[in-house]
Amino acid sequence: MSKRILFFGDSITDCGRNSDHFLNIGSGYANYVSATLGAQYPNQYEFINRGISGNRVVDLYARIKSDFLNLKPQIASIFVGVNDTWHEISKQNGVDTAKFEKIYDMMIEEIYDSCPDIKLILIAPFVLEGSATCNTDETPNRLERFVTDVADKADAVKRLAKKHNLPLIELQPVFDEACKKAQPDYWTLDGVHPTSSGHELIKNLWLEEFNKLAK
Repeated sequence: MSKRILFFGDSITDCGRNSDHFLNIGSGYANYVSATLGAQYPNQYEFINRGISGNRVVDLYARIKSDFLNLKPQIASIFVGVNDTWHEISKQNGVDTAKFEKIYDMMIEEIYDSCPDIKLILIAPFVLEGSATCNTDETPNRLERFVTDVADKADAVKRLAKKHNLPLIELQPVFDEACKKAQPDYWTLDGVHPTSSGHELIKNLWLEEFNKLAK
């Protein structure tokens, strides 16, 4: 019987998936992971994408039963945080870091209550300079606010990974290092959403943690 792998998150995970099709995986890192593992281990894994564009941590928590617990995955990753910042900067409807951490912690606890044997990976958010983060006509000091608050969200994810003894993928240092080799818009379309090369970076990090869990 194949094991179920679930990708849970926002638009970076969603990446154009067709939500009308249960197994549609989108075109981002989730698709790259499924392609690699599917080729290496035929019929051993089932891949499900439950990313939804625009989601904050409160949105993930609101749908955790239908889009996570009821699916009973054996392996899963959670990638959320940038919209909790972005929605505050653009719409005054974000989630402050204290609440972000509290809701995220509750979400992890509910996951383990329902799926005690699950192998869970946390992915910390990142942000680069780009069209979404640098529109100072819309918001003064926009990039600085993005960088500061996303870093706070990433630190919260690190604390939760440590608290629950979970593997953590830290994207900010990896993308910062990548930007020494190519400009930010090579890696993201707008400072937030990765290009295919950016998704490849995430896929490689995801597989590194997966391979540790699989041992």
